[in-house]
Amino acid sequence: MKEKNSIYKYLTTKEVKKIKEFVKGKETPFLIVNPKKVEENYDNLHSLMPFAKIYYAVKANPMDEIVKLLEKKGSNFDVASIYEIDQCLRLGIPPERLSYGNPIKKVEHIAYAYKKGIRLYATDSWEDVQEIAKHAPGSKVLFRIILEGGNADWPLSRKFGAHPDMIYQLILKASKMNIIPYGLSFHVGSQQRDIGSWDNAISFCKYLFDALKQHKIKLKAINLGGGFPTRYVHSTHPLETYTKYVTRFLQEDFPTDFPEILIEPGRSMVGNCGVMVTQIVMISRKSSLDRNKWVYLDAGKFNGLIETIDESIKYPIFWEKAKKTDRNTEKVILAGPTCDSMDIMYEKYQYKFPKGMKEGDKMFILSTGAYTLSYCSVYFNGFPPMKAYILK
Repeated sequence: MKEKNSIYKYLTTKEVKKIKEFVKGKETPFLIVNPKKVEENYDNLHSLMPFAKIYYAVKANPMDEIVKLLEKKGSNFDVASIYEIDQCLRLGIPPERLSYGNPIKKVEHIAYAYKKGIRLYATDSWEDVQEIAKHAPGSKVLFRIILEGGNADWPLSRKFGAHPDMIYQLILKASKMNIIPYGLSFHVGSQQRDIGSWDNAISFCKYLFDALKQHKIKLKAINLGGGFPTRYVHSTHPLETYTKYVTRFLQEDFPTDFPEILIEPGRSMVGNCGVMVTQIVMISRKSSLDRNKWVYLDAGKFNGLIETIDESIKYPIFWEKAKKTDRNTEKVILAGPTCDSMDIMYEKYQYKFPKGMKEGDKMFILSTGAYTLSYCSVYFNGFPPMKAYILK
């Protein structure tokens, strides 16, 4: 039986044993990545939404091994910068399988991407539309709708997208320029558990598709973005539930003339493939009467755990010596190793760990395959970026 607060709720006994063997002799912190889980996640999504073109969000985990694995599976790629473009091209991925999905782009980067063969871009502003038309003529353009991203653990609101009425005006103008208004895009927020968020967004798309038809502008595609959740502390629906309802929403709004569907999984593709191994640096209290025990790890906000800002993402975290039968636990505050007062991961949400932990013990932070390695600082306080290993 898998205990409620046990590592065995997330990993098999065989996986835990393999990880414990793997970490011996290695300096922490580091990330262990299991490529088999990435492959399983891709196959699962592809089988559930066979009509969708998958564009893996490289920023989620840019390891060459992950990108190459997904390329062989047939994935396309969402790139956020010319540096990710260069990486993909270096790995032999043709430019036709890349989408420049960042609506915030330098003029020279648009020109560079076009020169390299990129012909699919995302935008959300008139200024950017003009630059794409000038420096990437003839390209297909997806116009991003702004969403609130409510109920998402990591919202992507305010900064990206534009109001549907503004998108409508942008497409009218773009239709007279040397670019192709190809479709719409949106993002419901990262680690989104509310299925209704997709329904809302797709209804906006339907409105714009119909409104633009009146001007003889036929949009052909919808980019659903990311948002499907991975498994952290708080429960989510299984992927099958999300894809079932999203498919239904699309079919209801587009019963005929079904659009081309793109999807950009990141967190849901690689989140559960990673285990961060970190070490307890110190355990202390702030006063003799302090009821809160502070546990300092050698990885924190600046070493890959930036998504603990506002305690947004709550990772499953376990002591290496924990047993399935442990009952004597205590709440602790978890903080990182740097000389920065922001480097506290969890203070309001206090994790419970078995008593007996001491300095030097290792901690396993699960579901850290996404947005950890790519978020590491470069030598803040002198700490080097976290290393990553492939579990074979």
